[in-house]
Amino acid sequence: MFDLAASDPRHQRVRGRAAVSFGAGGRLEGLAQAGSAKVMLPRMHGRAPEVVFLNTAGGLTGGDRLDYALDLAGGRAVGTTQTAERAYRSAGGAAEVRTRLRLGPGAVLHWLPQELILFEGAALDRSLEVEMAEDATMVMLETIVLGRAAMGETVSRLHLRDRRRVMRGGRPALIEGVFLGDADLARDGAAGLCGARAVASLSLVAADAADRLVSVRDALPREGPVRAAASAWEGRLTARFMAAEAWPLRRAVARAVSALTGMPLPRVWQI
Repeated sequence: MFDLAASDPRHQRVRGRAAVSFGAGGRLEGLAQAGSAKVMLPRMHGRAPEVVFLNTAGGLTGGDRLDYALDLAGGRAVGTTQTAERAYRSAGGAAEVRTRLRLGPGAVLHWLPQELILFEGAALDRSLEVEMAEDATMVMLETIVLGRAAMGETVSRLHLRDRRRVMRGGRPALIEGVFLGDADLARDGAAGLCGARAVASLSLVAADAADRLVSVRDALPREGPVRAAASAWEGRLTARFMAAEAWPLRRAVARAVSALTGMPLPRVWQI
């Protein structure tokens, strides 16, 4: 494990915050952005509003801090990112990304960010906090890619701490923690990543989650370069994906997202 000491103060660091809020009728009520964190709200022409977050710094490294927030009092919305986020080699310390989502009564939010690409020596602490009403619906996607296989890159040194917590009606509905370090990348077989360099987790928290399991399973690949499986229980559905390369996984995830939501993918996605 490499040193996560405080960042060198002589290096310029990224600071950014972007927050968007919609009222119960789906009308935009608040938008704030500072530093390198920005928001785009493309015209959707009859579709649910899309909130596109982006980091104009072009990537993350040790000592950077980004905060994103999306508040949906009611209605429907889609949250995504303009492109894949990239975490580069850290010269000291970990980058931090905090995302907070809030769903009011009856709200439906599809949180579908594009991939997080981790390069050799990256250090990142990331968290996603969701507070949702009992009758709200939350679709959540997280995709992690280790380097760029097309460029012959491999990742052997890494620090990733990724935490996701969903509270539904004031009670825990989904809590996950992912930690990847140097030793994890070196492990073979099931104790490691089974040779995978791209992994994804697609989750639904909703009263009818179990009813959608069959359609999601029908959309999963049964053979080929992507391994995937799905299960549902107590108002939650989760599908997991893993592959040796990012592009086949991205396509498999896209099919599963469409089957789960019954809606087109975010416009900024390239499939």
